[in-house]
Amino acid sequence: MERVGKTVVLIGIVIVVAGLLIWLLGDKLRFLGRLPGDIRIEKENYQVYIPITTMILVSVVFTLIMWLVQRFGR
Repeated sequence: MERVGKTVVLIGIVIVVAGLLIWLLGDKLRFLGRLPGDIRIEKENYQVYIPITTMILVSVVFTLIMWLVQRFGR
């Protein structure tokens, strides 16, 4: 049970740090969502937005962070 608590705390810390980075560097991260491969369809009555490339990039970054936490958290 202790290990689950530590994991939850680490995930919370990662979320807080990510939130602070987005808050502080938000104007410098405007390229996210506009990367090549992100699909944006805008018509008169509707909009469709599918951020494929952005989500792959975010997934790779979070995977790297979690790998580092696991690697050095022991």
